[in-house]
Amino acid sequence: MPPLKLFSLDSGADFARKVADALGEPLGEHEERDFVDGEHKLRPLEDVEGADVYLVQSLYSDAEHSVNDKLVRLLFFTGALKDAGAARVSAVIPYLCYARKDRRTKLRDPLSIQYLAGLFESTETDCVATLDAHNLAAFENAFRCRTLHLPAQPLFVDFAEAQLRDDDGPLVVASPDVGGVKRAEAFRRALGERLEREIGSAFVEKYRSADQLSGGTLVGEVRDACVLIVDDLISGGGTVRRAADAMHNGGARRIFALASHGQFCGDALEKLGRLPLEAVAVTDSLPQADGVDKLQVVSCAPLLADAIRRLHEGGPAVELSI
Repeated sequence: MPPLKLFSLDSGADFARKVADALGEPLGEHEERDFVDGEHKLRPLEDVEGADVYLVQSLYSDAEHSVNDKLVRLLFFTGALKDAGAARVSAVIPYLCYARKDRRTKLRDPLSIQYLAGLFESTETDCVATLDAHNLAAFENAFRCRTLHLPAQPLFVDFAEAQLRDDDGPLVVASPDVGGVKRAEAFRRALGERLEREIGSAFVEKYRSADQLSGGTLVGEVRDACVLIVDDLISGGGTVRRAADAMHNGGARRIFALASHGQFCGDALEKLGRLPLEAVAVTDSLPQADGVDKLQVVSCAPLLADAIRRLHEGGPAVELSI
């Protein structure tokens, strides 16, 4: 079996160390050098010839680097690892950029997820693994290399079980829009099996045009219930706000919001703090601030470490995608 090597960009090192600790493997040393003209280079500082290499890096913008800068760095690093003789290079991307643009909704719209896939294929990336892609079918169909989709559902089932241990009242799992009904239904079934109890379902009508949200009609019964709103991403917070208001107006007794990725653009966290929510739970696929009221972070590092271990040892990694 080839040796396992784990790397990250400098910007993702804190999270990658969590994965490394869970995996029981060191994080590889690399050089990331910036030039005065804005160009940069990356190279491994240890031997990777014949190795099974995993690059762990979420792709998002922060104060130091744009999402496009991180993407180019990751692609160039992949190429450098291949040129240095790595037998296999897998990109483990907890939060995958451009995944939301997966279909044409207007004339001459781009298919950004498809173009992104082409970029990874151009550097001969062998596998792309991600946590809760916005559209599973679009993610799997865009790439011609191997893909591994990791649902955060088991993490949130554990979280919900801990929160509801002493709650014997009615329980409902809700989707904040029609598009997320399948995701919410899968979570409802998994949580019902864990708790061995009946769980209701609900969703909220939502319409979007040019980033403007409308709708808000609740479909389902939530009166006197504890409601878990399940989504893949919280960005500006408008979708969760409409859903939380609908649940509150419908008479819900407790309301939680669960989302795989907490992007929290602008003052989204501040606005969410004013909603009738008991807690907002997200994974650490994106970095989160400490000490934020109502925000609870569930680590996805052990899940990614398990995926890397299974990929390296020859499986069964696909069991994690169910």
